[in-house]
Amino acid sequence: MDTANFTDLFLNDTPLMDVRAPVEFIHGAFPSAENHPLLDDRQRELIGTEYKRNGQQAAIELGWQLATDEVLHSCLTQWGEFTDKYPQGYLYCFRGGLRSQTTQKLLRTEGIDYPMVQGGYKAMRHFLITELQTQCNNLPFVVIAGHTGSGKTELIQVAGRAIDLEGIAKHRGSSFGRTASNQPAQIDFENQLSINLLKLAQQPGTVIVEDESRLIGRCALPVALQTTMKNAPRVIVEEPLETRAQRIVRDYISEGLKRFVTAEKPATLALGEELRLNLSRIQKRLGGLRYKQLDDQLALANRELQTQNNSDVYIPLVISLLRDYYDGTYDHLMKKFEQKILFRGSYHEVQQWLERSSQSLNEI
Repeated sequence: MDTANFTDLFLNDTPLMDVRAPVEFIHGAFPSAENHPLLDDRQRELIGTEYKRNGQQAAIELGWQLATDEVLHSCLTQWGEFTDKYPQGYLYCFRGGLRSQTTQKLLRTEGIDYPMVQGGYKAMRHFLITELQTQCNNLPFVVIAGHTGSGKTELIQVAGRAIDLEGIAKHRGSSFGRTASNQPAQIDFENQLSINLLKLAQQPGTVIVEDESRLIGRCALPVALQTTMKNAPRVIVEEPLETRAQRIVRDYISEGLKRFVTAEKPATLALGEELRLNLSRIQKRLGGLRYKQLDDQLALANRELQTQNNSDVYIPLVISLLRDYYDGTYDHLMKKFEQKILFRGSYHEVQQWLERSSQSLNEI
């Protein structure tokens, strides 16, 4: 039976068969969706042109001309495999119109009666946009703040009711924040964020998020969430400079090497090249002389990593970068905010406070 119950679809991570063209799917889809298109990108373009020139009926006729036996066999094979694997799923196109209906009709010729999402992608996307705004307005938030390297992300990952924004964005948020995974499209980022908030909204309680700038890599925080975070109370993590540098070296160097195990060149060389490229991206903000000093220091550290496999050599460099750039930038931004501070302390003190305060946080 066809459905328009979007809440249940997303709360249950219902498998969705997206029959839009690949170019549409890449632009934006849903976490539980797989792309098994009725039309490929070229066919969609041809039919769209025919529709504009000669109307819907001409476009439909062209569609059936393009649907050769080979094309139909390929589509039906993919659809059949999906419906067998996910008998409780649904299919959708852009608006829940002709492409969804045609897919259902073709499936019925194979004895498969598979439901579709009424309103299609457009209606589900609108639902998630509205839901994101609603939950940002209604849910209580607490922001974990602190200098770079304080362990904020780790605290988010162990907190009970939290949104890991960097995890969703697949990026650590700084110029050096690339991870092993490609970042999602902006629409995919927003959809996943909205679904996570929808799930959290099913139970009362405060949502904990990490303090982030507007951009996490190439993913932009929705304006509604930016506003909510700006006005939310804060918990401040205060860690010594060297401790933060050690944590960054662990995360970005020791762990970062794992991203290059399948690279054509040695992992240490590939990581070193990426670090220098990332440093160059903030050259203007560092200033010419300071950038040259840090770049020379980074080149020496890279060589030490390649020859001795010693990541500790990066610690002095990271300390300089934190002290001379990241800390100053963060302190400048913090002066603009006057939110209530619920607690401040070291990483372990904040962790213990969060554990002790879980009940009272739920009453904020």
